[in-house]
Amino acid sequence: MAGQAGSQDNKARPGQRRMAQWTRDYARLPGIPDEYIGPDGAPRPAWARFFDAFAALSPADIERRFASADRHLREAGVTYRAPGETADRLWPLSHLPLIIDETDWRQLTTGIAQRAQLLEMILRDLYGEGRLVADGAVPAAAIAGSNEYLRAVCGVKPPGGRYLHLYAADVGRGPDGRWWVLSDRTQAPSGAGYALENRLVLSRAFSNLYKSMNVERVAPFFEAFRDALRASADRDEPRIGLLTPGAFNETYFEHATIARYLGFLLVEGDDLAVSGDRIHIRTVAGLKRLDVLLRRVDSNFLDPLELDASSHLGVPGLIDVLRKSGVVVANMPGSGVLEARALLGFLPNLCRRLLSEDLLMPHIATWWCGQKSAREEVLSRLDDFAIEGAYGRSVPGFPGSGPVLAGELSPPERERLRSAISDRGIDFVGQELVRLSTTPTWENGRITPRPFVLRVFAAATPNGWTILPGGFCRIADQPDARAVSMGDGARAADVWVVSDKPIAASTLLPAADTVRIRRIAGVVPSRAADNLFWLGRYLERAEATLRLIRALGTPTRESAKGAPSGASTALHSVERIQRLLVTWGATSQASRANSAKVAAEALQSAEKFGSALSLLRSAQRTATSLRERLSPDAWQVITEMVERLSVEADDDDGIVSAAELSLQELASFAGLAQENMNRAAGWRFLEMGRRAERAINTARFARQFAYDEAGDEDLDVLLTLVDCQITYRSRYLVGPALAPVRDLAVLDPYNPRSVAFQVAALNEHIASLPSLKEHGLIERPQRLAVALQAMLTTAEAAALDVKALFALEQDLLNLADAIGLHYFPHGPNASRPEKLTGLA
Repeated sequence: MAGQAGSQDNKARPGQRRMAQWTRDYARLPGIPDEYIGPDGAPRPAWARFFDAFAALSPADIERRFASADRHLREAGVTYRAPGETADRLWPLSHLPLIIDETDWRQLTTGIAQRAQLLEMILRDLYGEGRLVADGAVPAAAIAGSNEYLRAVCGVKPPGGRYLHLYAADVGRGPDGRWWVLSDRTQAPSGAGYALENRLVLSRAFSNLYKSMNVERVAPFFEAFRDALRASADRDEPRIGLLTPGAFNETYFEHATIARYLGFLLVEGDDLAVSGDRIHIRTVAGLKRLDVLLRRVDSNFLDPLELDASSHLGVPGLIDVLRKSGVVVANMPGSGVLEARALLGFLPNLCRRLLSEDLLMPHIATWWCGQKSAREEVLSRLDDFAIEGAYGRSVPGFPGSGPVLAGELSPPERERLRSAISDRGIDFVGQELVRLSTTPTWENGRITPRPFVLRVFAAATPNGWTILPGGFCRIADQPDARAVSMGDGARAADVWVVSDKPIAASTLLPAADTVRIRRIAGVVPSRAADNLFWLGRYLERAEATLRLIRALGTPTRESAKGAPSGASTALHSVERIQRLLVTWGATSQASRANSAKVAAEALQSAEKFGSALSLLRSAQRTATSLRERLSPDAWQVITEMVERLSVEADDDDGIVSAAELSLQELASFAGLAQENMNRAAGWRFLEMGRRAERAINTARFARQFAYDEAGDEDLDVLLTLVDCQITYRSRYLVGPALAPVRDLAVLDPYNPRSVAFQVAALNEHIASLPSLKEHGLIERPQRLAVALQAMLTTAEAAALDVKALFALEQDLLNLADAIGLHYFPHGPNASRPEKLTGLA
């Protein structure tokens, strides 16, 4: 026993030594509050517990867990866009969490809840009676100067009874060690979805450490938020949508994450329409009522009829629906007015007036230059202030989105700033110069302090304000920072609120006895159906291109060059493959002498719209708009294919190998869709896209390689392209013959790659979709599909000449277009005046 105790002590010593070394090397910035080292110079107890366990891990184990976290982010496609950029970036997650003990957290949440309630009451007055302005508690100019103050909603009582459903505050520790508010977020607070993803990643990477720290769970917050939105509607089982600007928004991934996690419909402005006094979703089954709209679109863009007329992100007529209490919008349009820095200096007095208590959480001392005394104070000590815009992120007349420090400006620029404040002080505020508090980060095998901002979220519920235990932490890459945004070098961190007692596991799943069982197909917005249809088409088109590339690189194609007989036939087949790739836009030109170059361009060219890489990137872009509907496994398959083809192949074998691996992954995606997707309308449109594209491509293959004078080599290529070599050999004990090959590729209803099989599947899917008209007549997509199936059922292989195959190909293209026009209408075609029947 004594020997075992000694052994355990020896094992502990390396971890203890590492922790002691980390603490000694921790270069805490003098005079700056730090999360790891408390005011007494000793590590805070919660951090000490964490590093005790963390230091027990070997360096190799630490790196392995860090790599696991990075791999999960990459495979799950967790991305964001920095402001002004068009390309997605991988989410930069710090490997260490921000840790806050429950006592400290309790004080913070009390202040956040009070502040949220105060802002709710201010909004009620500003858009209601207007007593605060009338009594001089708030200058009218401080409100009217903001473009977020919407006169169109003045006097409109918010459906659901609230202006603020979700509030967030950016906080940091002040010089006194207390939490200070840096800014308020009342428009459409972002970050909660990324906070959820941060938690999923880090709790997996350090599962045992996470459990031992007794970290507060985040699921109860999201459950309370979802239940509150549901309770705000005027019917028992409301339909809730999350309004996003679209896939090109900086935080679109978060929108998809929240929608998927809470079970909301992810919608864009074009998905919605006003009918009567209600908002409806355009679905493949017609217009469906929407009860609650959680918006991620700024207020001014919500309604082009009454707000910004140039907006393409909103819903015409939305404000009028609000007047008639036809939809709950969270947060209420116009709530962003409280983000104005011009109002910060008035909040302490407003708190005493409205809540009869002092403001619990201080904020940065702020002077609004729209008042003479404050303007003179700022101008007299200009170098002592950070100058910010009173109503926006940027300072009027100066580049960038951060504060302007007069002491760092050139004399002419400093004088220009002084003149601007003097001439139009309403647009400026002066704020006390503060440096952000710091938290430990992991850099080069050691812990290093870095400035951070913590965003704390509060959700309005029938029982008061519920605070997300943790939040969204942003960490700067520079030791001295006054603001942090997710741009170059910034990182995010999970936030652990830790307790001394075990935390009960929680989930969003309700108790079994509270759920009414339902078996319904659900709602598929027309835009989502359109994207699913084209995702299927892009993937199937990429598969056809990959099959051509593999056929071009097959040794039998190349070996025929030196063959004494049949060489011309083999070369003829190679030329046909290359010409087809040229026609499809996969390569520039055919080259009899250099098939490998043609194959490489068709596989990996980023410039050619028809290359396998370009098609898979198109599929990835389309899938990005479907993040809330695709499983992580399906997204990972698409991402891995794009990453593989983005790396240039070394030689001929590498090209064929990359094509074969991509074909295997496409088969994996098809298997995931077949086995894991619910058999609702969404799955049908994905299948319809695949079936339509496969039918078109198979008809093209047959036209190219089963022409009237086709030889054995051409027919052998066709059998390879449609993956029917084994079937043909087992069915016919002779070499490839024209009529049997045509029959197998085009007419055989039992061959899952034949044209007839695809048309039969399309017919079945179309028949299962709802009818959009009341006349009872067969609609155009089904009429075309039925005619095609009848033709293929009665056709004879001997009669399928090139002319007939070309006509078949055109009919298939017309069917694909008819599906799009019928189920994915845009513009004036989107209005459907008739009563619609079908899926609920």
